[in-house]
Amino acid sequence: MTLEPNATGERADLLQTLAKHRGFLRFTVRELTDEQAAQRTTASELCLGGLIKHVAGTEERWMRFAVGGAAAMEKEPVDWEGQFRMSDGDTVAGLLDTYERVARETDGLVSTLPDLDVSHPLPEAPWFEPGARWSVRRVLLHVIAETSQHAGHADIIRESLDGAKTMG
Repeated sequence: MTLEPNATGERADLLQTLAKHRGFLRFTVRELTDEQAAQRTTASELCLGGLIKHVAGTEERWMRFAVGGAAAMEKEPVDWEGQFRMSDGDTVAGLLDTYERVARETDGLVSTLPDLDVSHPLPEAPWFEPGARWSVRRVLLHVIAETSQHAGHADIIRESLDGAKTMG
């Protein structure tokens, strides 16, 4: 993936870091069949295709939050369990295409937003402090952390599947 050409300074740093971790996650499904990507290889419910599906959906929702707050983020219902699985009709290629589209939209948005300090109240949820607000910058840091964490999960799942590793 190429970095959005309009991104400079802090924005370029954030997008470059996000792109690196997206690449690690995408790398875990290289040369896999759809069946392999849907396979659970650990005690976890997670599978490689499901992780890509989840991370793409999460990034997309947080970018809606960055622009329009909690109401925009929550405008579409989330299948909390299904987002971690490959559904009938899901393919690795299709999930990667969706993830690529989301990444392009995020990169374009981050490059053109007038201010990364704009903040919105977080949605009500037991895991958020009541009344807390996140800036666009904080949202990006969260998306980077989420992507990185799940790239690590994916690496373990792939290694359990066939011994392949992202690094090492």
